[in-house]
Amino acid sequence: MTDQSRVAAFLGDGGSYDPAVAEVERIDTHAALVFLAGARAYKIKRAVRFSFMDFSTREKRAAACLTELYLNRRSAPELYLGVLPILRDGPGFAFGDLVSDPGHDFVLPQETEELALVMRRFDQSGLFDRLAGRGRLHRGLIEALVQQVVALQAAATPAVAPFGGAEALGRVIAENAQDFQAYPEILPPDRVNPLIAASRRRLAETSGLLDARRAAGLVRRCHGDLHLRNIVLIEGRPTLFDCIEFNDAIGTVDLTYDLAFLLMDLDQRGLRPLANAALNLYLEAAARAGLGGPEWLAALPLFLSLRAAVRAKVTAPAVTAQRDPAEAEALRQETLAYLAAAERYLAPPPPRLVAVGGLSGSGKSTLARALAPDLGATPGAVVLRSDQLRKRLAGLAETERLPREAYTAVRSDEVYGEIARLADIILAAGHAVVVDAVSARPEQRAALRALAGSHGARFDGLWLDAPAETLKTRVTARLADASDADADVVERQLGYDLGDIDWNRLPADGGPDALLNRARRLLAPA
Repeated sequence: MTDQSRVAAFLGDGGSYDPAVAEVERIDTHAALVFLAGARAYKIKRAVRFSFMDFSTREKRAAACLTELYLNRRSAPELYLGVLPILRDGPGFAFGDLVSDPGHDFVLPQETEELALVMRRFDQSGLFDRLAGRGRLHRGLIEALVQQVVALQAAATPAVAPFGGAEALGRVIAENAQDFQAYPEILPPDRVNPLIAASRRRLAETSGLLDARRAAGLVRRCHGDLHLRNIVLIEGRPTLFDCIEFNDAIGTVDLTYDLAFLLMDLDQRGLRPLANAALNLYLEAAARAGLGGPEWLAALPLFLSLRAAVRAKVTAPAVTAQRDPAEAEALRQETLAYLAAAERYLAPPPPRLVAVGGLSGSGKSTLARALAPDLGATPGAVVLRSDQLRKRLAGLAETERLPREAYTAVRSDEVYGEIARLADIILAAGHAVVVDAVSARPEQRAALRALAGSHGARFDGLWLDAPAETLKTRVTARLADASDADADVVERQLGYDLGDIDWNRLPADGGPDALLNRARRLLAPA
């Protein structure tokens, strides 16, 4: 391969830049050399060739730089400034002109040694993995991130075979099986072999679903490497960068296989509530964007497992390359943690249905959201909130208000019918459901119990009780919420004939933490 030491020395010299910089920070990865100089970052591809990546010639490296620029400008146009030829200049090198918008007819100058990708340098403390490490990730950031992910996916062009579908994931499993064999001292065959077999069984069970999603246009050129280290907060906005550019097959995947990397990364960092929030926010945003319903949840255990397995196999080589024994052991434990996660995701607990009912202002939504991460398969239950679904069915944004005359018995039946339809799909996919709805009528409550029974799933009903004044105070204090309930709505609800409530009744006039603890005790395994 090409010796890049001289061009690396040029990029690492602060005097090479105009204006000169006092210090250049170098970052090495398996695929690139990155030089942070002043307000910019300069990235060249390593002269390497792997089974999944070929940067063995200058032309291939330059093509990859151009592709990286084009693809990442979809989500981070403010970060990706252009490409910069590094030219041979006598015994040394010199920078050419920055090309901010290279067209498809772009030609390298004849004296080019390497083509560099030029990025705006950002504050690395804004990287999402660092925010997570400082406890600074929260639901608001995850919601904004999911909106960016869905926008990227919605704008992408659907792909066809050989991308996506069961065949593509079959190749991932086969590659994992082969790559695991290179590190038997780190990835024990007596664990790896059953994992591969279980992955193939899951693939066989979901192959029809995966192929149907491809036929429906839900395989597209996505980010491909959607973990927290590739997301940064820029001017308050989550920004996706450093997507997969070097391999079309790795970057062109099922939309939800792309999402699964984010869910797995959050879960592995001990942030399952945020992973659950990301799942639920994605389901809502994807439905509104026309990117499919929840049927794909049947494949989520396989998606998560494959994402964790790939992380295990790419971390394993670093163990053997590390000279420091303590660092090597830490990497070994990280590799084994990914392996354990890959095994665990393929053995999810059975689905269940938890219904949280009560009059408006009783705290249903707060409790439902808090309970969801604890229930069922990773990363927890899907929350079906009646207020949210009502707005979606009406074609309104979640916080737009419906006129009072829209709240008719017919419309209410439509909403509960949609809850039942979605819950049926989710339970059939093997996932847990939390229904967040008033459920004032006995037949509504009975229907939810029967639905769980039709899937052989455990059912738990929780009814929240609170004094009238507490209910009115809470609904009056709401801001930017999907619920349109106000004090007048609560007054009408107080006159309902609720019938016999055979669910577990919980006092909900204390704090949310006390209510959550009582509910968790009721929902714990028998």
